[in-house]
Amino acid sequence: MKCIVCLGNPGKKYRYTRHNIGFLVAENILQHHPPAIERQNALMDLLSFSLQQEKVLLLIPLTYMNNSGTAVQMVKEDYSLSTNDMLVLYDDFQLPFGTLRIRPKGSDGGHNGIGSVIYSLETEAIPRLRVGVQTAEMPDAHTHETMASFVLSNFTESEMKLLPRIIQLAEEAVFSWLQDGIEKTMSVYNKNFFHDTNVS
Repeated sequence: MKCIVCLGNPGKKYRYTRHNIGFLVAENILQHHPPAIERQNALMDLLSFSLQQEKVLLLIPLTYMNNSGTAVQMVKEDYSLSTNDMLVLYDDFQLPFGTLRIRPKGSDGGHNGIGSVIYSLETEAIPRLRVGVQTAEMPDAHTHETMASFVLSNFTESEMKLLPRIIQLAEEAVFSWLQDGIEKTMSVYNKNFFHDTNVS
């Protein structure tokens, strides 16, 4: 059994913010793979679908980004998952828009969502897929306040035109991880797919 963890913030006002790309990818996955409901409560939406006769969990924490680890830890324990069977998907303002990076482990890189997951699971050895959201809109001064404002701002009109493509690519990377493992997925999807596109 594998578990995809998609990070974001609940609520309509956050739907098209950069910090919510994990939720947007989750929506896309569920459109293509109609799910069964495993658990729905104040902490999470936990859904499941079958892929090649294997059960796949899709976890959407509903505790806001900073407390995402609570739901992740609960699902890990309740389903006896190892961290290698979990893939956490989230935005990264340090990567250019259109870039995917999948890694088997690493620090939180200043991201409160994966930081909460690392804290709750007490390990950095958690596979993760980071989706770049850095654009020309990002402020030069990388203070906590300016970056929080940036990731909680809505995608621009030009970004929205490209967003369906990067969501599709992120979904493809998730299913590559599910079916082919992390090494092959890294070799195929760790790149900037919009290298020649000027997003502003």
